[in-house]
Amino acid sequence: MKATKHIQQKILDAHQLQQELMRWRKFSKKVAFTNGCFDILHAGHIHSLMQAASFADVLIVGLNSDASTKRLKGDNRPVNNEQNRALLLASLVMVDAVVLFDEDTPYELINSILPDVLVKGGDYTVDTIVGAKEVMENGGTVEIIPLVEGLSTTSLLQKIERL
Repeated sequence: MKATKHIQQKILDAHQLQQELMRWRKFSKKVAFTNGCFDILHAGHIHSLMQAASFADVLIVGLNSDASTKRLKGDNRPVNNEQNRALLLASLVMVDAVVLFDEDTPYELINSILPDVLVKGGDYTVDTIVGAKEVMENGGTVEIIPLVEGLSTTSLLQKIERL
């Protein structure tokens, strides 16, 4: 039987994340960070997370809280609550840590982590990525990965509505 208790342990608060960061950096682990709402996990998310994880030894995912997702996506979102979204992300092999944030952007979270690699999807440019300047000033890099055409939570919800 597979041990699954470690999945829940990948969901961290800010203090736990700082402890893990100290441990990872002590062992010279390269840290990548990406973020999003991840409301309905789909193949586009998996593709993006696999690419994000390929840039480093450790992948941290910043997850918009329910309140943050609602402000960004509208009153009908999120479809899945933050605990369920965090659990789904934590269950993925390429994700090392999930941390919730309540703000509209992960600016404060990124500044507290200062990852070696900041990863966002192809709908962004370096100039529009929150925290990119601070990461680069700290010696890190910014990677923009292409989106998977036609795969988004919004398009999935629109497809469901048409059924």
